[in-house]
Amino acid sequence: MSREDRGGAPGVPSARGAAVGRRIGIGLMYGLWRPRVLGAWRVPAAGPLILAVNHTHAVDGPLLMGTAPRPVHFLIKKEAFTGPLDPFLTGIGQIGVDRERADRDAITRALAVLGNGGVLGIFPEGTRGEGDFASLRSGLAYFALRSGAPVVPVAVLGTAGTRGRAIPALPPLRARVDVVFGEPFEAGDGSGRRTRAALDEATVLIRKRLTAHLDDARRSTGRA
Repeated sequence: MSREDRGGAPGVPSARGAAVGRRIGIGLMYGLWRPRVLGAWRVPAAGPLILAVNHTHAVDGPLLMGTAPRPVHFLIKKEAFTGPLDPFLTGIGQIGVDRERADRDAITRALAVLGNGGVLGIFPEGTRGEGDFASLRSGLAYFALRSGAPVVPVAVLGTAGTRGRAIPALPPLRARVDVVFGEPFEAGDGSGRRTRAALDEATVLIRKRLTAHLDDARRSTGRA
């Protein structure tokens, strides 16, 4: 049993907590909506893995926690860790991150997840937006190159709220939402380079692969 499975050292996200979070996500997501999950068989059953998810609504994270075939540790903005949500999110193995700076503590904990063979969930656009991967940041490429973990693109469709609202409306009760998992791929070129140039090249590759998957997912679900 790994250190993470036992709960880990202080600050190391708990795998058991993420498993509890997955069970909570399953109950909530399937109770409120009708998730249609496609391509889950593409997700490797074991080993370090990064799920790269498009992001249009705050519900996307819980939705992935309840539909992914493995427990997921998400990088979540630190502003969400307030009041009773702080111990809850920490308890289910989620990672708070300061988006305004290079958050070394969050980076260390995220790499610990991957180092222990876990699944790291990332919204590579950094924040909610159009959900089209157009504004991809380099953080995903950094974790992929540093850990060597494969990346699985994930398209979440049907959760986008009404544009212009400060707090987008939730999808209607029992509405269908689609979660489409793509083929895993390696972000690096196999050389092990982690230079600035390698990071930029990996970011370009990741953007192409994620955008192509999103286009395919829209066509396959009839949401094109």
